[in-house]
Amino acid sequence: MKTFQLILFVALTFFYSNKLFSQSLTKEIIKEMKYRHVGPVGNRVTTVAGVPNDPMTYYAGAASGGVWKTKDGGLNWNPIFDDHEVHSIGAISVAPSDPMTIYVGTGESSIRSNVSIGNGVYKSEDGGDTWKHLGLKNTGRISRIIIHPKNRDLIYVGSLGHAYAPQKERGVFMSKNGGATWKHVLYIDNNTGISDIVMDPDNSRILFAGAWQIDLKTWRRVSGGPGGGIFKSVDGGNNWMKLKGNGLPKKDVGKIALAMTPADPDRLYALIETGDGGTFKWSRNRIRRIVEIR
Repeated sequence: MKTFQLILFVALTFFYSNKLFSQSLTKEIIKEMKYRHVGPVGNRVTTVAGVPNDPMTYYAGAASGGVWKTKDGGLNWNPIFDDHEVHSIGAISVAPSDPMTIYVGTGESSIRSNVSIGNGVYKSEDGGDTWKHLGLKNTGRISRIIIHPKNRDLIYVGSLGHAYAPQKERGVFMSKNGGATWKHVLYIDNNTGISDIVMDPDNSRILFAGAWQIDLKTWRRVSGGPGGGIFKSVDGGNNWMKLKGNGLPKKDVGKIALAMTPADPDRLYALIETGDGGTFKWSRNRIRRIVEIR
């Protein structure tokens, strides 16, 4: 009898737990929720990174205020990068396989006439308590850092460059040993850097990079040119090809933002600065068709 009761209890628990977790999140459920400011106070936030399986810990990078950390969901923030000579932050990334490993790319990539530059990439292996400089000093501005989901030492860095003059330190840099050495895997030209990178959530060998040709002066900004566009790698970043046609803008493009989702890993979203207008999403077959969203 006790055995039957135990089996019945387990069965009912499994049934109702499945019903509970299968409920969809509707607008009615969240309509009373409102956004509120949680900080950190005093500077433009340029990048934010969370920690997998830890909803209370976040890192925020500021335009000229360094890196901040909260361990209580934003109630309190502490500066953790003040000991370094560069306080302009462009990218923060936490290793999915090791939440104590954090990479920081310096130099704000949200371009305007009076933005500060950085001096490369930094790494922490103790949750931000201490930092080590990893080089790439002349990249100027780091727009994005991608870490392999299972290998904390395999990283990709998108460099926009300082953007004030032609330079070779623009493009995508890859390291297989946690930043000890770097390989310049995507170089387009001296005037074109990288505004964004995404990794396919279903296949880590597939990456996309948004290239941005930008010339920045204190009195003007020239955004866009023949070097810009979306580049794709199918071999883990070793080789890249520029995507053309199939619905992509025909004119020269400027800044590009990219996004992918594990809910539909066959789709790539691209927000493109272009004279053609519109926002684009890549359809399921990735190569053959692009649909314009109005």
